[in-house]
Amino acid sequence: MAIIETKATLHEAHRNNHTHRDVNGGWLRPAVFGAMDGLVSNLALMTGVAGGAVSRQTIIITGLAGLAAGAFSMAAGEYTSVASQRELVEAELDVERRELKKHPEGEEEELAALYEARGVEPGLAREVARQLSRDPEQALEIHAREELGIDPGDLPSPMVAAVSSFGSFALGALLPVLPYLLGASALWPAVLLALAGLFLCGAVVAKVTARSWGYSGLRQLALGGAAAGVTFLLGTLFGTAVG
Repeated sequence: MAIIETKATLHEAHRNNHTHRDVNGGWLRPAVFGAMDGLVSNLALMTGVAGGAVSRQTIIITGLAGLAAGAFSMAAGEYTSVASQRELVEAELDVERRELKKHPEGEEEELAALYEARGVEPGLAREVARQLSRDPEQALEIHAREELGIDPGDLPSPMVAAVSSFGSFALGALLPVLPYLLGASALWPAVLLALAGLFLCGAVVAKVTARSWGYSGLRQLALGGAAAGVTFLLGTLFGTAVG
């Protein structure tokens, strides 16, 4: 009895500690990419304009325009991209569904061959394929996973991707503009806030991906800082040339 209880306890502990992150969700990639892109692109845009010695009002309008344009562009791009990918997957699922209906025996043999190729004994592979093929929907799911590498019940949502991209880009792009909206007249508060945001974004991403938060944060800070520095230099050069 004690042995059974010990095994049950170990199994429960293993199940509790053996969880995986959601790697197929449709929100994480566009949200992370949107926030990073919003921060870097709007910071670079604003520093480039500020390098041309323009007024505070011009910098604010530039930042808000960059926020709106970038957020709508990201949302439209993500929606189109994810919708096209989903439509392609659904078309391939329809092909597989028709094949299962027209040639069930051939599809069953194909599934058995896949298991045999992975080291399952031929007789057992045929029996497993036979049992799995009794339910058409289950058979479709198994074939989709084995042949296409996808889960029909876990396809990304275009709307989720679009909303995630829009919101995260807008939030990231707002940071460099915020000091100006609160009354700042110099560039450095916007740069400091945006760089802090970049470091925080990198650290949060590292938390999700189980990487070093310090390295990830510094990497994003360095990339965003480099982009802002280059565009500020270009803005200064262009502003001098035009002036």
